[in-house]
Amino acid sequence: MARTENDTWDLATSVGATATMVAAGRARATRDALINDRFAEPLVRAVGVDFFTRWAGGELASADVDVPGAPWGMQRMTDIQAARTRYIDAFFAHAQTAGIRQVVILAAGLDARAYRLPWAAGTTLFEIDQPRVIEFKTATIAELGTRPTAEVRAVPIDLRHDWPSALCEAGFDTERPAAWAAEGLLGFLPADAQDRLLDNVTALSADGSRLVAEVFENSGANLEALNAATRKWQEHGLDVELQNLGFPGERNDVADYLADHGWQPVRTSLNQLLGDNGLPLQSTNEDAPFSQNYYCTAVLHKAG
Repeated sequence: MARTENDTWDLATSVGATATMVAAGRARATRDALINDRFAEPLVRAVGVDFFTRWAGGELASADVDVPGAPWGMQRMTDIQAARTRYIDAFFAHAQTAGIRQVVILAAGLDARAYRLPWAAGTTLFEIDQPRVIEFKTATIAELGTRPTAEVRAVPIDLRHDWPSALCEAGFDTERPAAWAAEGLLGFLPADAQDRLLDNVTALSADGSRLVAEVFENSGANLEALNAATRKWQEHGLDVELQNLGFPGERNDVADYLADHGWQPVRTSLNQLLGDNGLPLQSTNEDAPFSQNYYCTAVLHKAG
């Protein structure tokens, strides 16, 4: 089913299920000793989507569920989660070294960085997501007997609503720099909503703030590769609709848009990220699926 402007979901449906899928990737990458996210597998198991639970637990092999030679599949997704996790973890480490003590994770989903990263004393971490997503993750991790390593403030609100006001009401200080993460988010927003989110981040950010974002195109080639993989997974028991979750069409390039609004962005291509982590590369053909995907970090330098 195609997305609509006001659709809703939980962690087992629509966009919410992608949070569970990528957590399954992090769990599998942890089993393969590529990263260390001990919370990923318990969170996936708690959601209860059997296909993702079996992947997270190592019960399914890529040969069973992926199309041979295809540009996307559970193993390809897992490789990307490993590289992406390392990249964003490093981003936050650098922000901490720079003295930033406010962190905002947009569409936090099943992200467990508040619990697994060594945050500096005095760090406040704001998690923004839909109320039932925040409630589910907080309760599930609490059952594991684990406490966060930073002061965590939940901001239970849909990003399509007035989240800047909710963030400030939760104690966010616009006079202090912040480190922002938009991981696996922007491609699931309509083009105008992407711009509006970046505008809001810029307006809320003090000089020296930092942003990390994943940029993936909703091109025809990308969508067909994703949909083909999903159809294969459904043959092996996945009963969640994952097709056509993005909003196709022209949109502003994220790095260029940030540069035009006072940020200094640095691009890292998907293949550079994979190569830096010793993982298999995607096709380098210009029209190949995911060939234009990239990752971006940026530092804000406000004029005046």
